[in-house]
Amino acid sequence: MVVQDSADAGDARVGVRLEPFLHQVGGHLSVLQYDEHTVCKPLVSRKQRFYESLPLAMKQFTPQYKGTVTVHLWRDSRGHLSLVAHPQKDNREPFKVSPESAVVAVWQTLQQTTSSSAGTHPLAQRQHAQRAHALTESPSKALLRSEFHFSAQVPSLAEDANGNQVERRGFNPWGLLCHQAHLSRLRANYTEDKRHHFLLLENLVSWYTYPCILDLKMGTRQHGDDASEEKKARHTRKCEQSTSACLGVRVCGMQVYQTDKKHFLCKDKYYGRKLSAEGFRQALCQFLHNGARRRTELLQPILHRLQALLAVIRSQSSYRFYSSSLLVIYDGQEPLEMTAGGQHPPEAPQMAPGVSPRGLAKVDIRMIDFAHATYKGSWKELTTYDGPDPGYIFGLENLIGILRDIQEGQ
Repeated sequence: MVVQDSADAGDARVGVRLEPFLHQVGGHLSVLQYDEHTVCKPLVSRKQRFYESLPLAMKQFTPQYKGTVTVHLWRDSRGHLSLVAHPQKDNREPFKVSPESAVVAVWQTLQQTTSSSAGTHPLAQRQHAQRAHALTESPSKALLRSEFHFSAQVPSLAEDANGNQVERRGFNPWGLLCHQAHLSRLRANYTEDKRHHFLLLENLVSWYTYPCILDLKMGTRQHGDDASEEKKARHTRKCEQSTSACLGVRVCGMQVYQTDKKHFLCKDKYYGRKLSAEGFRQALCQFLHNGARRRTELLQPILHRLQALLAVIRSQSSYRFYSSSLLVIYDGQEPLEMTAGGQHPPEAPQMAPGVSPRGLAKVDIRMIDFAHATYKGSWKELTTYDGPDPGYIFGLENLIGILRDIQEGQ
């Protein structure tokens, strides 16, 4: 939604109201949607410099960096608190988001239901129903909208019989929870006219109908060189008590589309921390299962991309990707050959992100979150390392090995 900001009325600049990104599966900083193909998140100087100095070989494995925007808190006529972005001079043309957006409807309903213990007001229900009726959008957003329409409350993560946290509604609540916490922090600590800086990055899932996403925390060490002793100890304990120590990788979040029940099955970082090595393998199997069958045709494309990434990481001397994540992404929409003929589709060749021939599976592998990454010559470099990142390589090799075992036993 484009809004006119009175503070900027003098230069006639309009702002873009940022929407919660409903496909955020991990992390603690809120990821917001700027336009259809762009997301944004709070700027961390080290992260910005990493993207600006990224080696060419790594660009195919990271989101495209699109610059920065200034952001401030804004309250509309109904009292809803939002974040509004103002593009920099090289990004002055905002993408116009419809006020009938499904994501806006979800977030506004969240604010209405969490601001009152008396439940949803009839007017709010009627306005939400009108929005839902008017929407014509992608199947993924229609799913988010339609299932939320029947429950005004944002559901909490429920534990199943085994004590695992599972979310069974039509959208992943993690991004909304991060956004709510972020707004609360900003409202408590800053005035509404305070300007904040955000990074603009490629929306990696904009091409997918039902984006299935696995967020993996990579490496055997998760603290940066500048971490306090208390933070070092805390992150070291987390690694020792999870698969980060024994495998160099752990699950940080996941959503996988279930074709039989028409919803996303979601897991969070707390689930990932409790997994054993065998539990991690089972989580990978679950990520590849759509409720009806295991998507075995995805294994070879994923392995091919991981092998290519491994070769790139091995060539990056002095880089350490502490606390970074690796996203594995595929489309939960079944290929046409599978849905029409009941046969397994052919394996997908490697294509540009979001592009694949008709009927073939789409797969993507991307590195994200470089706030604690370091390399020779980096900003505020405290330690210079030699050779490639051994912890990251250890995690990648184990991930590849486990996926190969799954492939061979399929």
